[in-house]
Amino acid sequence: MSFDATADRRRTAARLFAQVGLGAGAGLAVLALAGCNATAPRTPDTRLPAAFEAPAGAPLPAAALDQWWTQFNDPQLSGLIATALEKSPDARSAAAVLEEARAVRKGQIRQLFIPSGQIKGAASRQHTDILNQDGEGAFTLGGNADNYSLGFDVSWELDYLGRRKAGLQVVNNDLAAARFAYEGARAALAANVAQSYFEAKGLAVQLEDARQSARISQGLLDLAAEKARRGLSAGSEADSAAATLAQSQAQAADLESQLQAARRSLLILVGRGIDPLASLDVDAALAEPPAIPAAVPGELLARRPDVREAQARLASAAGNLKVNQKALFPTFTLTPGLGWAKSVSPAFNFGQGGAGGGTVSTTTGTWTLGGNVSVPLLNIPQLLAEIDAQDARTEQAAVAYEKSVQTAYGEAENAMAQLASDNRRVTLLKAGEARAANAYAASRRGYAAGLTDQTTNLQNEQSWRSARTALTGAQTQALLRAVQTYKALGGGWSPDSPAPLPPRAASQPADTSSERASR
Repeated sequence: MSFDATADRRRTAARLFAQVGLGAGAGLAVLALAGCNATAPRTPDTRLPAAFEAPAGAPLPAAALDQWWTQFNDPQLSGLIATALEKSPDARSAAAVLEEARAVRKGQIRQLFIPSGQIKGAASRQHTDILNQDGEGAFTLGGNADNYSLGFDVSWELDYLGRRKAGLQVVNNDLAAARFAYEGARAALAANVAQSYFEAKGLAVQLEDARQSARISQGLLDLAAEKARRGLSAGSEADSAAATLAQSQAQAADLESQLQAARRSLLILVGRGIDPLASLDVDAALAEPPAIPAAVPGELLARRPDVREAQARLASAAGNLKVNQKALFPTFTLTPGLGWAKSVSPAFNFGQGGAGGGTVSTTTGTWTLGGNVSVPLLNIPQLLAEIDAQDARTEQAAVAYEKSVQTAYGEAENAMAQLASDNRRVTLLKAGEARAANAYAASRRGYAAGLTDQTTNLQNEQSWRSARTALTGAQTQALLRAVQTYKALGGGWSPDSPAPLPPRAASQPADTSSERASR
């Protein structure tokens, strides 16, 4: 975009006008020069690689990506997300923002296409007292004079330059941006619910492990106490086992409080904040994450709501630039009007009975058909400055669009690569945890038979606990990464579905004409 050259030409035209004091004809020439030299915004660079460098995944239908949470085969997760999308404060707030955008669009369209005008009515009574009257033949009378009027004046600007059409494109793109922001908020909400749910399940698994460790420690304590009572071991072994049991019990108590807080936070997130915790049962089990979905980088341009929103905001900024450029040209306005007036005032009546006081009533009706032309001669410098400012805002929107595309690609690429790494990590830790569990079980049997000392047994127990904790953390991280991957690929909504209806209109037939215009 020849941004600097265009701005220089506009400033030169304004400077010439200010120095010479151009007349109307020359002023129109300056307007034409400034308008013809205006350039369109540059095309943003949205090129993406043909494929991701991350490991390729399994093909996934678009419908499955729209509702990616069904890929986890967890009915409880699907139910929580469905509840959140309907009742969550975040979802209802996003819907209210979208409804506000629709209302703003209606008002702007009325301003663009409906003539402006108003009906004016007035009524007044004026009382006059004659304090002094000089001269012969004076007929001035005092008393009450009543006046009534009613008028309807209309103003309608002729759209010979397409300024109204450009304004309509702006408001439609603004609504489209609001719609994509709404879809992005709902997609983010679904991802947040899934992440909170898997974090709670991870805590539940850790709590179950801690309780299991406490039960094992209690058994070892009982065994050490019995061996000490029979004189088969020192009493210090029982003390060491008691200390290990206390640590396991303390860890279980801490995890229990964390799980309780996670369940309450999840209830609040889905819009069930006042429900009892018993209404949300979290199983102590972590499923395998779904396979990495296959995707093409170019699909992000259509699937990511934030990218679509940035694109719509760029189109809106470009439309505003056109509107500002067309403001340099003259405007022609039709001004028809209708009027009615009635006046009742004191007067002399000359009848058969002679002259006397009375009233005279006059009623008039008027109509007007006119027009005017407005040439913004003295406003040229200000209008050119506004064009330059809007040109800069359009460039900012173009840069924001490019950044959103690059950010979307980076997030998707990183999420897919990290998910593949997490899956490999889970596989390795599973094998390690199984070996550690076998070693600890053998150690406990040897300790019970008197073949293994307590130090060796405690070391094996510590190794198993560490392996179990690492595996649980890796499984939880893999599930969270899978959610992040689906979100990064633009899952959680359907780009092909019509724009959602406002809550109050959801039960009524859809008027799709305005929605098609906004897409």
